[in-house]
Amino acid sequence: MKISGQQKSTDTAASDAKIRQVLDSHRQSWGGMNVPEADGQALYDIIVKQGYKNALEIGTSNGYSGLWIAWALSKTGGKLITIEIDRSRHEEALAYFREAGLSKYIDARLGDAHELVPALPGAFDFVFCDADKDWYENYFKAILPKLDVGGCFAAHNVSDYSGWAGGRGGVRRGYGRDMSGGFFEYAKSFPNLETSILNIPGSSGLSVSYKKSK
Repeated sequence: MKISGQQKSTDTAASDAKIRQVLDSHRQSWGGMNVPEADGQALYDIIVKQGYKNALEIGTSNGYSGLWIAWALSKTGGKLITIEIDRSRHEEALAYFREAGLSKYIDARLGDAHELVPALPGAFDFVFCDADKDWYENYFKAILPKLDVGGCFAAHNVSDYSGWAGGRGGVRRGYGRDMSGGFFEYAKSFPNLETSILNIPGSSGLSVSYKKSK
């Protein structure tokens, strides 16, 4: 049976409303290790604007950022691999993914990203890193050869230490750098990358590195 454009539009609106309802109705669960809404929206916008389809998330937590990423991938026809080491957070995320109707866009894996990330074959066009901050450089080294030209590596809790800071209720100077161990400076050292920090109200420091060439 052929589905009309009007029916597709209705189905899309219903799906969007369902996802938004999950994001909004579980606000008490999104604190702690999750990104703020401003950064979730930024991840969504990047994926949709660039048309990315092959995404990796390092650090699922209980699924908030994964919901935003998978929501965007539902628009582009893509899929997300997301990795979490903690079983309780992994299982909680699975429940939210199911509730939002996004499970078919997500391959959620339980395990140690230190081992799983280097073993992934790739390729990826979008990567979001929000795991153990002192390991950002190692994740970056493992993923960069598998990142498509034109692809984006986004990292959370990053600062250029210039005094700009975002975050819930304001964040003290240097917060991002303290957490990521100078990752921004490291990423900027690659001449084939265009790296910057998004200046977004309410952000907790989101850097993006676009791969311009091999």
